Amino acid sequence: MVPVSTSPAERTLTLPQSTALIMGSIIGVGIFSLPYSFASYGPISLVAMGLATVGAVALALMFAVMSRRLPAAGGPYAYARAGFGNAVGFANAWSYWIATWAGNAAIAVGWVYYVEHFVNPGGAVGGSIAIALVGLWVPAAVNLTGVHHMGRVQVWTTVLKFVPLVILSTFGLFFIKAGNFVPWNLSGDSSLSAIGGAMAIALFSYLGVETAAVAAAKVRDPERNVARATIFGTLASAVVYLLSMVAVFGIVPADALALDANKASYSVAANLVAGGGSWAGNIVALAVVVSGLGALNGWTMITAEVPLAAAQDGLFPSRFSRLSSRGVPAFGIVCSTALASVAVVIGYMGTSGSTVFTTLVLMAGISAAVPFAFSALVQITWRWRDERGQDHGSRRSARFALDVSVAVVALIFSIAFLFYSRNTGSTWYVVWGPYLMAGGAFAVGIPVYLARRGRLTPAVPARALADGEYVTVGSRSR
Repeated sequence: MVPVSTSPAERTLTLPQSTALIMGSIIGVGIFSLPYSFASYGPISLVAMGLATVGAVALALMFAVMSRRLPAAGGPYAYARAGFGNAVGFANAWSYWIATWAGNAAIAVGWVYYVEHFVNPGGAVGGSIAIALVGLWVPAAVNLTGVHHMGRVQVWTTVLKFVPLVILSTFGLFFIKAGNFVPWNLSGDSSLSAIGGAMAIALFSYLGVETAAVAAAKVRDPERNVARATIFGTLASAVVYLLSMVAVFGIVPADALALDANKASYSVAANLVAGGGSWAGNIVALAVVVSGLGALNGWTMITAEVPLAAAQDGLFPSRFSRLSSRGVPAFGIVCSTALASVAVVIGYMGTSGSTVFTTLVLMAGISAAVPFAFSALVQITWRWRDERGQDHGSRRSARFALDVSVAVVALIFSIAFLFYSRNTGSTWYVVWGPYLMAGGAFAVGIPVYLARRGRLTPAVPARALADGEYVTVGSRSR
């Protein structure tokens, strides 16, 4: 396992920048596009959002503890490899890599909704594809200039994207109409099925809780700041998520949310709050455009971090480990952005923007749920070994129970997402499209692993945590 660099020049991201990376990656375009995707389920989607929040917080707490034990580049990949060896490590690295570039493709498609508030309002497919490609390659260009520039862009875009969310999650709550929450379930299925289906989409909006752990090699004082950024960023995101979603569903009737003309749902809600006209919606749309660029900026860096860490361990081709004169893994950035571009083009072939977004969202979520689940299994294994190998009092046992409970919740959440990630549609290839696309991308990794087997470096076990190191927010040890 390649350890986190000790060079101060390489540890560029401060605590505010790391927190901004978390929040900027979580609060991208997913939340702004969710009401449109949730419209077929109805307001019952808010229950799914609440459950997804519980799972996201569990993942954040779990990654915070695990990053103290193993503050290595790669996050979930590094944990799986240290816990279960190279084969499982490679599978998790490849799966998470798929999640990052497929997720970037989904963010770009959702970003198009709001860009088309100003240009290409008719949604011509060629224009939508062109806009999405611009959204992918501009952040790639920013990342190629260096981590320092990426971090500065991330802070400012994170600040700007909070404007529409804070307004709707506070002032917008006064414009809620109870009648807009009826009917509660529009899916035609049972409440459990509707919640499960909506929760699978909701998970995408929380992808990013792991990004500080993935980029640990670029974070200053990672044993402390990765954990703090993960918890602070996730909790702050969760608050504005839940309140703003309640506001949008309470302001805009569910049947109106389902209209293609209203796919920029936060802009529609802002116009209703403003009493008509389009000026408020235009401001929100502009803020979301900035938000999307910020999310794509952060995720573009993450798309190259796992291949970089895996290549340094011999699992990925060596080209992924080479740094440019700017100190960034340029090949990984370009390769990942190219794959996201292909996913966008394929996704738009013969289908609508809504289906493209949902399919890419579920594909990315399936691919992320695999390393999330393995991370939970690793954490349970590590904590069980800690508990058996040391003599301690009730305080340590209580902490063991808490850590294992959090990991079990994260595991259940990941498995539930895998189960419910079917698409809606009348044809089998649309319904099962997310699994087919994720499975096809994963299968490509099999020959890559077979070609790399003889060049793998041994996985280094993670260290045991001392008694004072389990508290991750605040002082270094208490």
